[in-house]
Amino acid sequence: MKRFFVVFLIISAVYTSSAQYTEVINSKRPGFSESPYSIGTDVFQFETGLFYKSSSNEYLTAYPNTYGGELFFRYGKFLEKLELDVKITYQSDEVKNPFGPNYRIGGLSELTIGGKYLIYEQKYTDKSKEIRSWKRKMAFDKKRLIPSVGVYVGVNTNFLGNDYKEDNLSFKAAVLLQNDFTDRLVLLTNIIADKISSQNNYYSYILTMTYAINQNWSFFVENQGVFKSTDAPKFHFGTGAAYLFSEDLQIDASIRSIFFQNYSFAYSSLGVAWRLDKHQDKLVRDNSVNAKSGKSYRKKGNFFSRIFKPKNNIKKRRKKMKKARKKRKKRN
Repeated sequence: MKRFFVVFLIISAVYTSSAQYTEVINSKRPGFSESPYSIGTDVFQFETGLFYKSSSNEYLTAYPNTYGGELFFRYGKFLEKLELDVKITYQSDEVKNPFGPNYRIGGLSELTIGGKYLIYEQKYTDKSKEIRSWKRKMAFDKKRLIPSVGVYVGVNTNFLGNDYKEDNLSFKAAVLLQNDFTDRLVLLTNIIADKISSQNNYYSYILTMTYAINQNWSFFVENQGVFKSTDAPKFHFGTGAAYLFSEDLQIDASIRSIFFQNYSFAYSSLGVAWRLDKHQDKLVRDNSVNAKSGKSYRKKGNFFSRIFKPKNNIKKRRKKMKKARKKRKKRN
């Protein structure tokens, strides 16, 4: 496993930097999947929420009711393509007792430290500049079938509550894929190996389709499959929505259930994502010419920045333009 970490760090150092920062918060919530893109350097992001689970599974080890909260802290540093994160989960579970009334246990159930890196970023053709052919402008860009690719490596620590402790540390690794089919429709695919080197290891996939309705609202549908050598496969299906309250604040809600099983299962969550933005843009050459310097620059961004164009920024630009016009009139 040490060799794997060394290879990961070498890859991070070899690839050149590309801006991942977006003007609008880029949150993992409310789905379980994760984008290969980082949040950008010098950005501190907090994603937290409350959840509730209920199950009618008759197995003695299954928890009928669970509630709790989770915190996902993300931090961009060193490289634009690199992100460091910590996930903390606290929960309380109802435990079945065949000899009397059920009782509850609680405590930290998860403390995972990890990082992800964008290996490959897919570039798409800017159809807005196509003015000669309407057919070419409206044609589907086949490059959108090729996803951007990221990798994740994490450590499941054992600093947990007594009821959730395991024998030793375990590891988590994932391949993160993102297809931008349009500027509004995105598919995230995660292939995950979790609790590696422990007896409770398992593999899973997550498919999430996200659609942006407008500048403020987006929703998703998600399918997750979990495979353990000791249990039958489980398939979860969920949906939810997110509301962009401001450039740095998102509110979300989601529900999900389980299918192809002989028992019922329900999961619901409410959450919020907030970031402290200390990022400074790096300028990159483009075809548009800067009036003062004669050089051309553009700000790079990912899917989320192209979808959500904050109204606040538009208003600020309009105000600046009005002030500039007034000054010109006074001079004339």
